[in-house]
Amino acid sequence: MKLTKQSLSQHAEHIYDVLVVGGGAAGLSAGIYLQRYLLSTLIVDKGKARSFWMQELHNYLGLPPDTPGKDVLQQGKNHYLSLDGDYLNGYVEEVVDEDDTFAVKVRMGRTNPTYTVFRSRYLIAASGIIDHLPKLNDMQNVFDYAGHNLHVCLICDGYEMRDKRAGVFGSSESSLEVAFSLGWFTPHITLFTNGAFEVGAELRDRLTQKGYRLVEQPIKKFLGENHQMTGVELADGSVVELDTGLVSMGSKYHADYLKGIDLEYKGGNLVTDSMNRTSHPRIFAVGDLKVGMNQVVIAAADGALAATQIWRDIRRNEGTRRSPLFTAA
Repeated sequence: MKLTKQSLSQHAEHIYDVLVVGGGAAGLSAGIYLQRYLLSTLIVDKGKARSFWMQELHNYLGLPPDTPGKDVLQQGKNHYLSLDGDYLNGYVEEVVDEDDTFAVKVRMGRTNPTYTVFRSRYLIAASGIIDHLPKLNDMQNVFDYAGHNLHVCLICDGYEMRDKRAGVFGSSESSLEVAFSLGWFTPHITLFTNGAFEVGAELRDRLTQKGYRLVEQPIKKFLGENHQMTGVELADGSVVELDTGLVSMGSKYHADYLKGIDLEYKGGNLVTDSMNRTSHPRIFAVGDLKVGMNQVVIAAADGALAATQIWRDIRRNEGTRRSPLFTAA
């Protein structure tokens, strides 16, 4: 059921089998499998998963290629709730390992927030990442095109960029390296630094050899209409016409709540085994938080793997069959 402030008290006293942090594709997939394994589950979701912003989910088997990411998430949420899983809109601030359980501190609301501590035997970190975007004075100008034809994922949308005039928007010299992979899809590439960093001689030479243009002026604004970006206006008033764009500026990992627990990382990603168990035996990481390829179809599979391994753990420890009538209440 979807929890409210009025129903929190009784659920806060319950020890869930699993608390899932994040209601994106990975978290919802995990929740569906967990409920079908007759395990009590709470998903805590801060809202607006990365896939929520995808206007067209091109690479998901069985779905029309123009399916919006938000539609997939809504269908997944409805499916999870139909299995009597608990769901709460909130922000996980802290996780404390209490040996047999985790104490999970959740904040609800931005103005005059309230706090509740939930407990669970296992934790699945499915809180994902959010992509950094070009910083302009008017960020709404960026939001108007991000997720439409201003892309953030080459694997997802390289096909849509084929043979088009593409802009690459980076945040560092190394971030511009993606242009050479993009070159598989289109030779018409212009790279933008937004005046934020220097590009060394070696990279300049490689870009020149490929025929790619480098623009180092600050960007004033993106141009276009109806969410279709058609170019950029630079600080000096000149215009670079484009048909599409790729943002390569890194991501923010939503995993601060795990700071108090000693876990193994590779860069910003959590290291897991083949079933997505982290270096802590009762914490699993799925989706974009873990080492691997960031794709919605893989995130959904990650959730299934983690849920199945948790069920195996609990089944082996308990050694009894649970009643189909088992609920979290």
